[in-house]
Amino acid sequence: MQLKLLSVSALLIASVLSISSCVPKRQLLSAQETVKRLQSDSTQFATRVSSLEQSVSQLESNKSDLQKQLEATRTEATSRLQDASSRLNMSQQQIAEQQRRLEQLQALIDQQRKNTQELRAKINNALTGFSSNELTVSTKNGKVYVSLQENLLFPSGSAVVNPKGKQALSKLADVLNANNDINVEIEGHTDSIPIRGKFKDNWDLSVARSTAIVRILTETYKVDPTRVTASGRSRWEPVESNATAEGRAKNRRTEIILEPKLDQLMQLIQSDSTAQPTSSQ
Repeated sequence: MQLKLLSVSALLIASVLSISSCVPKRQLLSAQETVKRLQSDSTQFATRVSSLEQSVSQLESNKSDLQKQLEATRTEATSRLQDASSRLNMSQQQIAEQQRRLEQLQALIDQQRKNTQELRAKINNALTGFSSNELTVSTKNGKVYVSLQENLLFPSGSAVVNPKGKQALSKLADVLNANNDINVEIEGHTDSIPIRGKFKDNWDLSVARSTAIVRILTETYKVDPTRVTASGRSRWEPVESNATAEGRAKNRRTEIILEPKLDQLMQLIQSDSTAQPTSSQ
């Protein structure tokens, strides 16, 4: 563009010079002024063109920078969106996994409750020949409680099991041997009257009675010893008041507590506690 303008100016000057010899002086001066003005205009125009070209170049540079910023913003936004989507999917998966575990846990609890009720029915059927003042069968906290009174099992102040007590233990052992998934706990209980004679105190008597029943179940009736534990509670867990003879008689009892094994339930709980997801920042 600048070269074209300079060429035009040169042609004008040449034309003026070529005709200067044949025109009056006043016309020559006028032509020279015109040439100077055209040269000045040409220079100004060239300067403006150069400035505009610089402006265009700057605008193009700015445009390039903006395009780069826009691309970087798009990339960052896409990355954040993908990350948010990934977190959402992970959260949904975690919720689904927790829901699945809860359903498994509920199914095991329901099965445990069913097993307990079935076990109680089996025990009731096995012990139908005994009266309610000799033994009772109940459920509590997911366990079956067989409460055998002293008058069925032992002479007063003794830890030697009566023949009728052995008969009850035999029927109970049949159920235990047919159901290997049951844990057995034997608890001896006494009234609050201090013991006299062979045993030091009611603690000794309650432990001796529970141990005697464990021996009969495991040695005579072959219940697996690893399933059985014995303990004595002395007078500290009465079911009735020790202020009356009737209440003391009910407190002198041995409880055989039967609990279906919780292996699957415990495994699920433990696996849930060790597999908790860590939160991301």
